[in-house]
Amino acid sequence: MKLNILFEDKDILVVEKPAGMESQTAKSFEPDMVSEIKKHINNISTKKEQPYVGVIHRLDKPVGGVMVYAKSQSMAEALSRQVSGHQMEKIYYAVVCGKPVENFATYVDYLWKDGKNNCSKIVEKGIKGAKPAELDYWVVDYRVLDGKELSLLKIRLKTGRHHQIRVQMAGHGTPLWGDRKYNPEFQGFLSKEHVALFASGLTFTHPLTKKSMSFSIKPQNGIFSHFSFGDVF
Repeated sequence: MKLNILFEDKDILVVEKPAGMESQTAKSFEPDMVSEIKKHINNISTKKEQPYVGVIHRLDKPVGGVMVYAKSQSMAEALSRQVSGHQMEKIYYAVVCGKPVENFATYVDYLWKDGKNNCSKIVEKGIKGAKPAELDYWVVDYRVLDGKELSLLKIRLKTGRHHQIRVQMAGHGTPLWGDRKYNPEFQGFLSKEHVALFASGLTFTHPLTKKSMSFSIKPQNGIFSHFSFGDVF
């Protein structure tokens, strides 16, 4: 595969992860982002040792979008501190079934991860293992397609919990289009179309130069092609 590289220097690499690919080293024989980035670095480098590729944040396999990777452990640690300190801004676009009650709102929930079944649930505060999850959303566009009400949302993720956007949207009555795990309408439904969630924007500070770095990609394929982004993108 050919990587869509948005930025690269000797310290970091910003790239678009395709939907359907693991963002970290996969246990299967399928391609994953870390392996593909290592191949890329080997092709442009004269060094013979195995390149370092640090995973800073993750996207679910069916979700595509912007990601940053580190080329050294020190860069990985510096970027990871930005993630844990909520200094890395992440913007997503999603198509949900239905229409949220408000055109703009903040969701604050507590999520509990079920590792055995690889899913998360909204639970009451105080449940052992539950972690706070927060996001902002805006309704960008609304369509009725084949008799179904669908909304295009812009989402600012404030925390990075397991399946957070998918779980919170489903829990508030507007599950994501194509989500076979959290949308009952698509459970057991075989389709090549991925869940309608895309990591569109990423902003962080370069650990070495201290410059603010901002990258964005507009989702265009699949169900996203039916919506207008207007001037919000």
